[in-house]
Amino acid sequence: MAASKPAVTAASSTASRKDTVLSRRWIEGQIAQGKHVIIFEGRVLRVDSWIPFHPGGDKSIKHMVGRDGTDEINALHSKEARQRMLSYQIGRIEGLWVNFLPPIQGGKFRPYSEDAHSVEDESSGQETSVPPSPVFDAVDATSNLRRRKSMSTDTTVSTPDTQESEAKPFFLDARTREEIVFDTAKYPSLDTDSQENIKRKYRELDQRIRDEGLYQCNYFSYFIECCRYTLFAGLAYMFLRMGWWGTSGFFLGCFWHQLVFAAHDAGHMGITHHFHVDSVVGIIIADFLGGLSLGWWKRNHNVHHIVTNAPEHDPDIEHMPFFAISHRFLNSLRSTYYDRVLTFDAPSQFLLKFQNYLYYPILLFGRFNLYRLSFEYLFCGQAPKKGPAWWHRWLEISGQAFFWTWFGYGVVYCTIPDWQSRLTFIMISHMVTAPLHVQITLSHFAMSTADLGVHESFPQKMLRTTMDVDCPTWLDFFHGGLQFQAIHHLYPRIPRHNLRSTQKLVLEFCQETNIPYAIFTFYDGNKEVIGRLGEVAKQVRILEECRKSCAQQGVFSDHH
Repeated sequence: MAASKPAVTAASSTASRKDTVLSRRWIEGQIAQGKHVIIFEGRVLRVDSWIPFHPGGDKSIKHMVGRDGTDEINALHSKEARQRMLSYQIGRIEGLWVNFLPPIQGGKFRPYSEDAHSVEDESSGQETSVPPSPVFDAVDATSNLRRRKSMSTDTTVSTPDTQESEAKPFFLDARTREEIVFDTAKYPSLDTDSQENIKRKYRELDQRIRDEGLYQCNYFSYFIECCRYTLFAGLAYMFLRMGWWGTSGFFLGCFWHQLVFAAHDAGHMGITHHFHVDSVVGIIIADFLGGLSLGWWKRNHNVHHIVTNAPEHDPDIEHMPFFAISHRFLNSLRSTYYDRVLTFDAPSQFLLKFQNYLYYPILLFGRFNLYRLSFEYLFCGQAPKKGPAWWHRWLEISGQAFFWTWFGYGVVYCTIPDWQSRLTFIMISHMVTAPLHVQITLSHFAMSTADLGVHESFPQKMLRTTMDVDCPTWLDFFHGGLQFQAIHHLYPRIPRHNLRSTQKLVLEFCQETNIPYAIFTFYDGNKEVIGRLGEVAKQVRILEECRKSCAQQGVFSDHH
C-alpha cells in the first residue's frame, strides 16, 4: 500500500486531490477523529456532510465506515445516487482494501500524527489494521467482556458491559464457537483469494442480469396486481355495506397483505427506478392506504440488508422479550440500531421459554407493532429533515392523517355500529396479515447468526444468513416475491416479478463459488424456524436451572 502524504496544497485542483493516494494508516486516523470514511470502487469517500441528508438514515452508513462498501452500495443505490457519492471523494487507494471493523461495531482506531509518522509507525499501522479473527477468546467473567483476537492489542474489540454483573454460563460462549466452526466448515474459506473470487463472480453475474433485462420492470404484472388489489378492496367495501363486519375485515386484511409487496418494491426503487417517483408510490401505498411509514421501513430495512442476522445490529431479528433466535440475546446484548440494551429480564426469561409455541399467536398482532414503530419514526425525530427526502416526512404525516380518517373514523367509528363489532372488524383485518410477518421472519430466523468477521464478502454473507422458499409459480402472488429473499438480498433492486427468472442464474453462481444455496418448502421452512426457536427456548430453561443451582449452592453444580 502506498503511503503518500495525504496533505494537499490549496493550489491543487479538485481532480488532483481526488487522485491523491491515501495511506491506510492515515485513513485509520481519520476514522479515529470520528470521520465517516468509506471505500467505494477504489475511491475514498468522506461522507460526514451527507449523513444528515441520507434518506436511509445514519445507521446504514455507520456500518460501512472503514470498509470497502462497493458491493453494498451498488446493490442498494441507483446509478444517480452512486454518481452523487463521488462528490465526497477525498482520495483513492491502491491495491486491495482490508476492512476495518466499523466503530459502531466496536472497532478501535489510533489517531494519526504526521509529525510522529515513520516507517515503523506505518508498518505498525498495517498490522493493527488487520481485522479481528472471528474466533472468540474465552469469556472473562470478571470483566464480563467478550474479547476478540487480533494481531495487536491496539485493535482489541470488545462488546460493551451490560448492566448485569452476573457471570454468564460458559456454554453460551461454547455455543458461539460451535456456530462459527460449523459455518467456516460449510462455507468457502475466508482467505483473500477465495473471497475476491466470489466478489468477481458476483459482479459478473450482476452484469449478466442487466444484459438479460432482469432489472427492467414488467408493468403488465403490476396491472394484474392492481386488479387483485381492487378486487379485495371492492369485496371489503361490499361486505362492509352489507353489515358483514368480519367478512369485510377479512378482505381488508387481504388487501393490506398484498399491498405491502408493492410498497416493498417501491422502497427498493424496483418499479420506476426513480427515487422520488417510487418513494411517492410507496408512501401512497404504505401510509395513505395502510397506515405504515415507508420512511421507517427504509431506515430499518437498509440496515437489515447490510448486517443481516447480526444479533447486535440487525433490527429485523431484535424482538426481545418475545423472540430470540440466538443464544447471544441471553447475554443482554446492546443493540446498535436501537441504541439500548436488549435486557434478558424477567419477562424475557419467561416468554422465551415458550417462544416456539408463541411464535404464530404473537405474529397475529404484528401489524399493531408496525403502527408504533411508524409513529416513533415520524414524530420522534428519526426521519430526515434535510436533503432530497426532507418533504417525504410531511407527505407521510399527511398520509397518516388520511389513513386514520378513512379507516379509524370513517370505517371503524362511523360505519360499524357497536364496539363489539368494531373490535371484531379490527382484529380480523389485522390478523389476516399475519402470513406476511411469517414470510418476513421465515427467511432469516432459521439461518446463521454467527459473526465470521469483516473478511467475509457481501454475497457470501447474504447467502449464509438468508433462505429462499420453494413454491409453485401460481402461488407467487401469495408470497409477493418474499419467497426469493436470498436472491433479493443479493440484488435488492431487481423487480420481484423477475426474481424467479433470476433464480437459475444465482444457482449457477452458487455452484461456481461452492456457496450453499438454502431453499426450503414453506412447510419445511416453518419447521426450521420453530426448531430454532425451540432450541433457544431450551437454552433459556438451562440458564434458569443454572441460576437456581447458583442460588442454592453458589456454583453451577453439574450444569455446564
